[in-house]
Amino acid sequence: MSTHEETAIRGQIQKIIDGLRAKDLDTLREPYAPDVISFDVEPPLQHVGIEAKLANWAKVFQVFETVDYELRDLTVTVGEDVAYGYAFGRLSGTMKNGVATTGMWVRVTYGLRKIDGTWVIAHDQVSVPFDILSGNGVVDLEP
Repeated sequence: MSTHEETAIRGQIQKIIDGLRAKDLDTLREPYAPDVISFDVEPPLQHVGIEAKLANWAKVFQVFETVDYELRDLTVTVGEDVAYGYAFGRLSGTMKNGVATTGMWVRVTYGLRKIDGTWVIAHDQVSVPFDILSGNGVVDLEP
């Protein structure tokens, strides 16, 4: 598949970063399919639809005064009308109580569909590794 397609997908994922940094839900809406299924770190186990996805981000904006989001090692594989990507992501910033946080690294996977010539995120999953003996999430790892 062409580098044009990969560039378009990377552009859609960049909109997530831009929307988070600007705390702009309208920008965050753009790269997602209306019926997106999201397996996010925030309960419940599954969020169905763009409104549920945006509600998660709205919670972040209620807690953070400033938001930064970093994505590392994004790898994209493109087919004719489906694609996937994976990366490490980290949400950080200054909370409304004045505390600065460097956040934690999570694993992010995107599933995309090409609809009417535009790549949209139809599925995403965010996860943290866990220690099998304790059953606790491990949030101090770095890529």
